[in-house]
Formats: sequence, structure tokens, C-alpha cells
Amino acid sequence: MWESERKTAPARIYDRILLKLSGEALMGQAGYGIDPDVVQALAREIARVAARGIQLAIVVGGGNIWRGIAASTRGMDRATADYMGMLATIINALALQDALEHLGIVTRVQTAIEMHQVAEPYIRRRAIRHMEKGRIVILAGGTGNPYFTTDTAAALRAIELGAQVLLMGKNNIDGVYDDDPKRNPQARRFHVISHQEAIERNLRVMDQSALALCRENGLPIIVFDVLKPGNIEKAALGYEVGTLVR
Repeated sequence: MWESERKTAPARIYDRILLKLSGEALMGQAGYGIDPDVVQALAREIARVAARGIQLAIVVGGGNIWRGIAASTRGMDRATADYMGMLATIINALALQDALEHLGIVTRVQTAIEMHQVAEPYIRRRAIRHMEKGRIVILAGGTGNPYFTTDTAAALRAIELGAQVLLMGKNNIDGVYDDDPKRNPQARRFHVISHQEAIERNLRVMDQSALALCRENGLPIIVFDVLKPGNIEKAALGYEVGTLVR
């Protein structure tokens, strides 16, 4: 796995994965909100992974609608701002569920904040059972607690649900660099890096608490551009895509 000269990959590398979708990925080029065309394209990519028989859970962010940290820096109570961000992730989850179900993929949304009219509450054993039955589970509402990002929610849920890898789908970011490639054209992208080195160098893989959680539990992370066609399936099948953190 992850050899530069790999020409082919096995039909299925992972049995169960957790995909983290940034909220920004859902807005496409719109700058705000949800782009239905982008959501439908992502749904088609996800459907191809499900067709391989891979069990799949998805954690969605909410940055395309609301960013709690940004609001708190402008004077809003941090806990209130974070709860608003959790609600934004639920909106995104319902949009993704709708797109998947239009493709005939049985999907369940589970939320860390109970909202019975639109989704199930998050229950670990129920989520696992859904995946075992071939259903995709979309996990929204973050951890259900303020002061924790959806990155932390993704790491926590991946470990709880026994995922073998955490796929970090970024918006037009194709991996982990030693510097900001938008400001430094000489920035180097890592193909493979350890959790510890990423923490020590303060690389922007995910927030530090989430990264430390993955390190402590031996959970590998693949950071890749989720909007590039085919990347989700390639990552799930073990092709070299983006950066592997292990």
C-alpha cells in the first residue's frame, strides 16, 4: 500500500471507513451555502464506494453555513456559536442524504443533538448495525458539545465505530504540506508522515486534539482533495491519494 510505482490496487482495501467532508466542499464555487450540483457529484462518488461493499460512515462539517469560532471572535458567546454550527452540519447531512437516496442508496442520518423529526439520535451500536446492513450513516451535530470541532467528531466517531481509516476530504487541498502552498510555491507535499511529526511541526492536518486522538488510537488518516473526481473511491481502495498520516 502507498507505493509510488503501484499500478493496480486490490478490489477492497478497507472494510469500514469514515469519511470527513468539510462543509466548504458542499458549497462548490458559490462562496456560501449548498451547491446542489456539487452535493450530487459527491453522492455519486460515495455511491461507488458503497457499491464495492465497503461499510461507510460520514461526518459532515458546517463551515459553508456557519463557523462558530469565527462568530465567537466577533463577540458571540462561544457555546452559542458552536451550537449554531452543529445545526449547520445537520442541514448539510440532510442535503447529502437526499442526494444519496435519489441514487437508491439507503442512508441514515444520526445526530449528536437529538432532533427526532428529521434524524435518529447517535447511538453507536445502531450506527454499526446500519453499516453492517449496507446502509450509509451520516453523522451530524459534531460531538454534541461546544468547543469541539467536527474534526474531533470525525476522529472520535471513527474510533468508536471501528473504522480502519479516516478519510479527510478537503476543499481543493490535495494533501499535507510543510508550508502554505498558496503563499509559498516551493511548499512540499508529504506522501506519508507520522501523527507525531505532524503534531510537532504543527501541520494543518486537522485540529491538534483530533490528531492526538488518532495518534493515541493508531488510526491512519488520508488527507486529500475530495472535489477531484474519483478521489474518494481511490482513497478507499488503497491507491496513493493525497497524504497518508500514520
